[in-house]
Amino acid sequence: MKRVLVVDDEKEISELFRRVLETAGYKVETAESGEQALEILEQEKFPLLLFDLNLPGIDGTELCRKARKLMPISIIFAITGFASLYHLHDCREAGFDDYFIKPISIKTLIEEVELASKKIDRWLDRE
Repeated sequence: MKRVLVVDDEKEISELFRRVLETAGYKVETAESGEQALEILEQEKFPLLLFDLNLPGIDGTELCRKARKLMPISIIFAITGFASLYHLHDCREAGFDDYFIKPISIKTLIEEVELASKKIDRWLDRE
């Protein structure tokens, strides 16, 4: 079973993502802060990660940089309520694979997570 870590300080969002992704067959963990996410990532590996950019403490961009070092073979999505070219550039530099603006449609969320999951499988099959 594929594993996903969702990090968002809005509990309703992370719980919605959890329900949707678990229904699609994924095992989902959630965290409400960058610090909490790092504690989880130091114990467990996740091939798929979804990070809100605006987190208390360690923000999503810094969390992405740290997660990329811990798990170079992973796909990390940025999710935010606002977007600008500055943020897009910052996200690419930090190592995000893609960027979504809230509200993200459930259909898009599932499609993108499934595509990412298939990509990770292909990468791991080559090792």
